[in-house]
Amino acid sequence: MERIYRRLVFIGIAIAVTMTVGTLGFTLIERFPLLDAFYMSLTTITTVGYGEIHPLSQAGRIFNSFLILFGVSVMFLAFGAMTQTAIELELNEVFGKRRVRRMIDKLDRHYIVCGYGRVGRGAAAELQRAGAPFVVLDRDQARVDRAMRDGMLAVAADATRDDMLKEAGIERARGLIAALTTDADNLFLVLSAKTLNPAVAVSARAGEEEAEKKLRRVGADVVFTPYNITGYRLAQALLRPQVSEFLDFTTQNIGLNVSIEQVAVAGGSEVAGRSLAQVQVRRDLGVIVLAIRRGDGRMHFNPPADAVIAGGDCLIVMGEPENLRHLERLLSEAHA
Repeated sequence: MERIYRRLVFIGIAIAVTMTVGTLGFTLIERFPLLDAFYMSLTTITTVGYGEIHPLSQAGRIFNSFLILFGVSVMFLAFGAMTQTAIELELNEVFGKRRVRRMIDKLDRHYIVCGYGRVGRGAAAELQRAGAPFVVLDRDQARVDRAMRDGMLAVAADATRDDMLKEAGIERARGLIAALTTDADNLFLVLSAKTLNPAVAVSARAGEEEAEKKLRRVGADVVFTPYNITGYRLAQALLRPQVSEFLDFTTQNIGLNVSIEQVAVAGGSEVAGRSLAQVQVRRDLGVIVLAIRRGDGRMHFNPPADAVIAGGDCLIVMGEPENLRHLERLLSEAHA
């Protein structure tokens, strides 16, 4: 795009210089009025053939001959460059769409972010930070361009349409984030997504409490109301500032390079059947186990040292990314 922009600027400058030289030449040599000189230059370089406005002297004809040669050459170059630019833009759009389509077709167990407004941008940024595969859908081309500038895979599409969801790979997607502008659109989106892929996990944004209930009824697994959450956090920041600061620290990575992750325990893991004290997660890996979600769905917060880790459990842990990845490898390794 920068190369095309420079080309268009060069064309504009060349035409402007030619017109300026022609106008000044006819004004100074033939003493034409400024408007007549401009008009004479314009008809000359565009080869419309209206004839001379006023009879030219010998000096004027010599000047006009050079203006014809130079001006017509500039116009031909300008028309050629503009035609080339139009073709390149069209080809870029066609091949760009094909490239995006191929990239989406390669996605599997990915996430679909529907809407790239304030909520969608935050969700996409977190997926990008986590290194998860995802694609952004939004009706607004300007938002799609912004997502692509942010280094994300994005498509201009109406996420409420079944065919667009299919093109985004909804049938093989792992999860979907419904962050469209209105509750009605999000409701319709969740209904369509769950119809096309009942197994897809859906997280939805709701503006009103009534919409939250409806979104859950049509299949949304998690529903967030940004206004209620914001109001709660504002009050917490005043009533319990230290708690609020800790939540910011753990959820937004403010300060140290620490994050909270969930790590699944493989059925054949070498640590399955051992207690937290035996594994020594905190001492050897520097990771804190905040909770254990059992395979049956029960959640145990702040588990004691004698809590036994079983295959199918999910550990909610906090620590540095490298330590968390080490723990993930440890929990996924099977018995030798």
